[in-house]
Amino acid sequence: MEHLKQLRESKNLTQKELSNMLNVDRTTYAKWENGNSNPSFEFLLKIAKIFNVSTDYLLGNNQVLKKQTKNPAVVKIPVLGEVAAGFPMFADENIIDFEEIPAEMAKNDDYFALKIHGDSMEPRIWNNDVVIVRKQSDVDSGDIAIVIVNGDLGTCKKVVKHSSGISLISFNSKYEPMFYTTDEIKTLPLTIIGKVVELRGKL
Repeated sequence: MEHLKQLRESKNLTQKELSNMLNVDRTTYAKWENGNSNPSFEFLLKIAKIFNVSTDYLLGNNQVLKKQTKNPAVVKIPVLGEVAAGFPMFADENIIDFEEIPAEMAKNDDYFALKIHGDSMEPRIWNNDVVIVRKQSDVDSGDIAIVIVNGDLGTCKKVVKHSSGISLISFNSKYEPMFYTTDEIKTLPLTIIGKVVELRGKL
């Protein structure tokens, strides 16, 4: 993982000290730092929080996430065919196209686009539509988000928060809401990776 060793040494931390902070063994951590494997999204978020950097900075994805076009007013962001819990999310085989967004919009946040598969969000979001997603690890109740559950592929759902957990709700009435308790959110885990901020329908 790019920059990890540099960030650790900037805090005067040993590999053992940082692995203890993350609750993983030193051998596992060393594989991340040496680039032999990548942490899960959950651990990537923890590392990013410790060093106050973005997950994309850790993975060296900044150039992929924001590609400047000939028009300085816009940048291109990758359209992913699917989003899985493993990394890198932006590996070449996952990028199926690019979408343009305003450069001003992309200045302070990281974005990606996702091609929707299935009919669970119809009639608002249709199969093969593309959604623009702002990368963030939490959303407000009622927001539409991209969520990974138990290491499966990312799913697009409306997130409704309760005192005892979270419901993932489809717009298509033939799909029942999926409720996860607070404990299940941690143990599965259930991970929010971004908020849907724009829909781009495809013919």
